Amino acid sequence: MKIFWFIPTHGETRYLGTNHGARQADFAYFKQVAIAADSLGYEGVLIPTGRSCEDSWIVAASLIDATRRLKFLVALRPGLVAPSQSARMAATLDRLSGGRLMVNLVTGGDPGELAGDGQFLSHAERYQESTEFIRIWKEIIARSHEGEAVDFEGRHLRVEGAKLLYPTWSRPHPPVFFGGSSEAAHELAAAEVETYLTWGEPPEAVAAKVADVKARAARLGRTLKFGIRLHVIVRETEDEAWRAAADLVSHLDETTVEAAQRKFAQMDSAGQRRMAELHRGKFNRANVREGLEISPNLWAGVGLVRGGAGTALVGSAQQVADRIKEYAALGLDHFVLSGYPHLDEAHRFAELVFPLLPLELRERLPGQALTGPFGEIVANSFVPKVAQS
Repeated sequence: MKIFWFIPTHGETRYLGTNHGARQADFAYFKQVAIAADSLGYEGVLIPTGRSCEDSWIVAASLIDATRRLKFLVALRPGLVAPSQSARMAATLDRLSGGRLMVNLVTGGDPGELAGDGQFLSHAERYQESTEFIRIWKEIIARSHEGEAVDFEGRHLRVEGAKLLYPTWSRPHPPVFFGGSSEAAHELAAAEVETYLTWGEPPEAVAAKVADVKARAARLGRTLKFGIRLHVIVRETEDEAWRAAADLVSHLDETTVEAAQRKFAQMDSAGQRRMAELHRGKFNRANVREGLEISPNLWAGVGLVRGGAGTALVGSAQQVADRIKEYAALGLDHFVLSGYPHLDEAHRFAELVFPLLPLELRERLPGQALTGPFGEIVANSFVPKVAQS
């Protein structure tokens, strides 16, 4: 089980849909979140991409020296940069970080944003281009270890003698993650990536997606790892957690929700449609669980105004840990999490939930080999006892 956190490069808030209680999303804050994730024992951090975000590659590079073990799951969007240039960027970041790069292939999205980036391909064509892109990208990096060049001619992309002189630290290439819910996405995942990521849907829906991608990969003689992208709202008790969820949307109004949902409806992403179907725009300020708790402790309220991952695990530490274990039992071993505000929730989740996760994970967390103290010394003499989980 590998637990990842998130760098909020598209903004940070305490209350969704408003600037009330918002934090400035600048390098100093990103650095705080990264250092917290690194020191708390998270495997890595997801750094998103898009018009609303700071550039993912520059942010990742800026955090190398601030962290020690933390891996960077950097969003990579085909079509904006040539695969050979992207391979050089990846190799540089992987080398300078000592092998800490992972990439998250991003194909779908908002047609308006894509047009602004010079992308006018249809949904099907984008997946064709993405398949060609990641094949070239992987081949250039893999062959660099032998000093060889790559020729490739596809429907959308072509290279002749593409070569990488400085090979990656990671072999044969940095791990590739990818998420998508359409048939084209499942085909791409089965054929080309190492880890398939799903957004947080109810366990039965996730199980169906995992089974489908696994079967497609098996027909190609491949095996994949699987992961899930979720928000978390965890507190000492279930009641506290649901109050925190209510606080998160306490400044939302129906006009903002409706505007966000109209925008999301214009996207051609199958995953975004599935997120919208989970909540159907329902918003009851008096009872945030009504119509939005779509599975035990799985809340679709975040997706009322946030695109992409729109669900959160809400509950006590034990409840959230139990839900994570349920997903793990379906074959998921990568959990890419986030919470509002990200600095605070990174600490809270690690302190409350990490002790309840599998022993092999806990043994690798920082602090296990330290002498402490853990907690404030009592009366200048007594070191607090370590809690037994």
